[in-house]
Amino acid sequence: MAELIFRTARRADVPAIVAMLLDDEIGAARESGPPVHEEIDAAYWAGFEAVDADPRNELVVAERDGELVGTMQLTFIPSLSRRGAERLQIEAVRVRSDLRGRGIGRRMITWAVDQARERGCGLVQLTTDKRRADAHRFYASLGFQATHEGMKLIL
Repeated sequence: MAELIFRTARRADVPAIVAMLLDDEIGAARESGPPVHEEIDAAYWAGFEAVDADPRNELVVAERDGELVGTMQLTFIPSLSRRGAERLQIEAVRVRSDLRGRGIGRRMITWAVDQARERGCGLVQLTTDKRRADAHRFYASLGFQATHEGMKLIL
C-alpha cells in the first residue's frame, strides 16, 4: 500500500470529507447531502471555518497518492479531572468505503493517539454509534475500552 500522509484539511477537501460522512446508512441519515457550492449549503462551509479557526480542533485527512482516503476530527479538551490532564476526543472517523478493511483506519487512529502522546494528553476518548458493531470491535482491537455510557440530546 502506498504511503499515507496525514494533514490538516483544507477548504478544497470539504466536498470529499462530506462524501465520506455520507458514505454509509447511519451517516447518510445525519447529513443533508454533499455541498455543491458554498451558496447552496453554507452550513458545511461554516462548520469547516469554525473548526479550522479553533486551535483546539483539527480536521485531519489521510491522503494516499493525492486522493483523500480518510478523515477524522481531533479535539483537545482541557480538564480539571485526572489532575488537569488534557484529553483528545476523536470524532467523525471515516475511511472511504471502497478502501475499508485495508488498515487505513488502524493507521489513522494510531497516528491520532501518537499526536495525543506528543501533546502530553492523559486520555484519548471517542464515541461510536451503538449500531456500529464492526467499529466497536475495531476500537477494542486498538485497546479502547467501553468504560462509559454516552448520552446525547439532539437539538
